[in-house]
Amino acid sequence: MQNKLIKIANDTNSFLKRFIKNQKKTKLVSVMNYGLFPGGKKIRSKIIIDIGYLFKIDYKTLIIVGAAVECIHAYSLIHDDLPCMDNDDLRRGKPSTHIKFGEATAVLAGNSLLTMAFEILTSESLKISENKKVNLIKKLSKCSGHLGIAGGQYLDLSFEKKKISKNKIIDMEIKKTGKLFSFCCMVPAIIKDKNMKEIKFFEKIGAKIGLLFQIADDLIDYKSTTKKAGKKTGKDKKKGKATLISLLGYENAIKYSNKIKSDIVSDLDKYGSKSKNINETLNYILNRNK
Repeated sequence: MQNKLIKIANDTNSFLKRFIKNQKKTKLVSVMNYGLFPGGKKIRSKIIIDIGYLFKIDYKTLIIVGAAVECIHAYSLIHDDLPCMDNDDLRRGKPSTHIKFGEATAVLAGNSLLTMAFEILTSESLKISENKKVNLIKKLSKCSGHLGIAGGQYLDLSFEKKKISKNKIIDMEIKKTGKLFSFCCMVPAIIKDKNMKEIKFFEKIGAKIGLLFQIADDLIDYKSTTKKAGKKTGKDKKKGKATLISLLGYENAIKYSNKIKSDIVSDLDKYGSKSKNINETLNYILNRNK
């Protein structure tokens, strides 16, 4: 699993570096690179590759779409770390982008990464039809804006220090984290011209994976160390964040995450041995930083 992640990370980073190098250099590029590279574990890109394996889709095509997703993810982290948001000064074991370069520059670099994701999806490097590109852009836009990441972050901030129901917490976490995973799971189905029913099936799978990822992330914050996580831990409790751990308790949150994983495995059972890669990734998500 680790070797697969390293290969995907290297291939994704190589594409991104080439793409940025071919653009006109500006003073924001170094800040964008700082927030984008080395870029974490590339789990979202791995999910795209895993689902793509079910449909035998070209690896290089999936890497390019994964690169666009990583730009969105990096932008969201840069903005989430800002003092007006979660106010984190450490990310991936180094100072957050706004600590290194200042708040205004961090905002502009984040915005630039957001828009660069769509440049990648329209580039000639991505060898799919224009209609499919438009569909991918439409889906990624929805997953990134007020219906997805941005809307989820708004709810996350507004729920602090309040008693929030389980359904509302799940809705918030699916928007904040799950929507981008939904996009990752939909990508291969869109490229393969699957019908709307099957695309919706993978959208729901992605939402479950995103929820699983968010619970795992909250468990890391609750139990892990800053050194292991590469970011400050214990923040959720201090800020009064509404999480499934704060609502259900640590042990019950673990049980709930195991049930989600079991549901995903069951949903994908019809693909037989082809789903082994995605199952491997689910195990990794649950056990990372332990």
